[in-house]
Amino acid sequence: MTDGDDTVQLWLVERDYNDKGLVTLVYATPDGERFQQSNRSSQMLTRNGVTAATQADPEKLEPVADADRRERYASEAQRMAEKHAPDDEV
Repeated sequence: MTDGDDTVQLWLVERDYNDKGLVTLVYATPDGERFQQSNRSSQMLTRNGVTAATQADPEKLEPVADADRRERYASEAQRMAEKHAPDDEV
């Protein structure tokens, strides 16, 4: 889960669109315990794409407080890991 650079691999577990052209991406640890959320414009995503996984500094991750959400994030992270390579665009 961590590599030599002291980062942790996160998997895309949620993607939401709003009416203002923003996309919210949520990447979570495989156990669903911690996550990172970012908002990007849909235009930016068409240029850069969204990958199945990303690397992040563990100190910058937020805890997932809700047990149901932790379970959902863990399940989705596992599904993504089984179906995609980390750098696959999804």
